[in-house]
Amino acid sequence: MNESSPIRRETAREYRNADPVPTTPVRRRRKFGRWMLALLILGGAGAVAHRTYDARQKPAEEAAQAPGGGRPGRGGRPADMKQAVGVAPIVTGDMPVVLQGLGTVTPLATVSIRSQISGYLTKIGFREGQMVKEGDFLAQVDPRPYEALLAQYQGQLARDQALLQNSKLDLQRYQTLNRQDSISKQNVDTQAALVKQNEGTVAADQALVDQQKLNLTYARIVSPVEGRVGLRQVDLGNYITAGSTNIVVVTQLRPISVVFVLPEDEVARVMRRVRAGAKLTVRAYDRSDQHEIAVGRLDTVDNQIDTTTGTVKLRAMFENEDESLFPNQFVNARLTVETIQNAALVPNAAILRGTPGTYVYLMDGDEKVTVRPIKTGETDGVNTVVLSGLAAGDRVVTDGTDRLREGAPVRVVGHTPGPQAGGPAAGAPGATLPSTPAAGAAGPTESGQERRGRRRQAP
Repeated sequence: MNESSPIRRETAREYRNADPVPTTPVRRRRKFGRWMLALLILGGAGAVAHRTYDARQKPAEEAAQAPGGGRPGRGGRPADMKQAVGVAPIVTGDMPVVLQGLGTVTPLATVSIRSQISGYLTKIGFREGQMVKEGDFLAQVDPRPYEALLAQYQGQLARDQALLQNSKLDLQRYQTLNRQDSISKQNVDTQAALVKQNEGTVAADQALVDQQKLNLTYARIVSPVEGRVGLRQVDLGNYITAGSTNIVVVTQLRPISVVFVLPEDEVARVMRRVRAGAKLTVRAYDRSDQHEIAVGRLDTVDNQIDTTTGTVKLRAMFENEDESLFPNQFVNARLTVETIQNAALVPNAAILRGTPGTYVYLMDGDEKVTVRPIKTGETDGVNTVVLSGLAAGDRVVTDGTDRLREGAPVRVVGHTPGPQAGGPAAGAPGATLPSTPAAGAAGPTESGQERRGRRRQAP
């Protein structure tokens, strides 16, 4: 290559040295490394598969070697393995029939205090939030204009009374002269009419005097009911207008009522008890329906059903001595209509519904269950009245029913005490609720078996 060539010899030489062509031994080493990596991946996959296979086979072998182990059932579980269950006895007790509805605390009287006369407010005799009795002083309107009018009308009354007295004396003289034929009959009649006219004027004057006395009474504003006063709505010194300016609101708190609604289907049952003279108990619960606020009595039932909602309104009365019920408060009302005596009670956890209808799993001895169809009645949310199919002393399964069938072998690991005979209603204060099985009993055992079954069935 000559010196005039655009490619210099030194640069070309350096380029060949910077990127040498790979030789055959280097290629062989790279291919060998790739094969070794593939073999390691295949070996790891085989080890994982072998370990998974052993884990699946081990529970089945242990079940087959265990005493009483038989042929594995579905999911690798022995077909004759006993299901762990919790049971509860059927007892007799009283079941209250409770109807529940949404209600609002409604005061019996809510009075907006307004002045019946116009004038300046000169005195306020209450504190906001104060409890007042009927007739207690609340406010004073300036009475001086009405006192002046009263004095004026009393003066007119006195003048007209004097005119009436004089006209009566003249009438007596005219009557005497008429008997002596000294005056005409016409004069006597005219004087009698004048007496009647003066009597009317005196009566009108007396009415004006009474009206001003009444206005002076209105100037002193008192509470018409017993209750609590609210926030003041007008300040001292303001001019108030008759019948249009609110001064304060007085709300009666003791006693107080709760207005609640029930479905129209329950009206007949309630009215039957009301006509029989029964005093039905109503319990008021808070918004969460967890805590009882007060206990009262049913007072009255509305005279018509609301056609838009299909409900009827009822009013219950509460003494509310502790003022636990507040006006316009939202409550849940529970009306106890009647109490079923000596009924067979079954826990709701034991009741199932399916192809046989409503049924339970009844303990047949100590190691086997049988399906028993039943008919149920009233319920309180925890226990239900059994109309037929069970008797007191029978034991039913309350926990672990998901894997049972007719004649399935079971082992009892949890006992749930039945409801106390004659005990309080569920949901009421002091109610005895069925307890759950102890920890480590049926629940944990079933959960462990289900988890093992799912692992055996996993692909």
